[in-house]
Amino acid sequence: VQLVESGGGLVQAGGSLRLSCAASGRPFGTYNMAWFRQAPGKEREFVAAINWSGENQQYAESVKGRFTISNHGARNTAYLRMSSLKPKDTAVYYCAANSIGGSSWSDYSYWGQGTLVTVSS
Repeated sequence: VQLVESGGGLVQAGGSLRLSCAASGRPFGTYNMAWFRQAPGKEREFVAAINWSGENQQYAESVKGRFTISNHGARNTAYLRMSSLKPKDTAVYYCAANSIGGSSWSDYSYWGQGTLVTVSS
């Protein structure tokens, strides 16, 4: 599975961004997708996950109510809609995929290259 993220950039606090993760190499409906992020000097942390059917989503407490994860099977693409962004959301955001889901980065076998999101105050 190959994953390619896009959509990162610079945004002011309170603004919105939508990240995309284009997947290829296996039928999209056979794996679960997730977003993780890593800020400078910090460990990689879970942001959100969605199961292969799109019916179940999971969020980190820090982003609940602000971020929305979704997928579009026909486009083989997962999305992360981020609203009410805060400077502490600044990080490199990574898309990941696996067959079991979950919030632990070690459970994910496939990773994108990351896309930088910078939120200015």
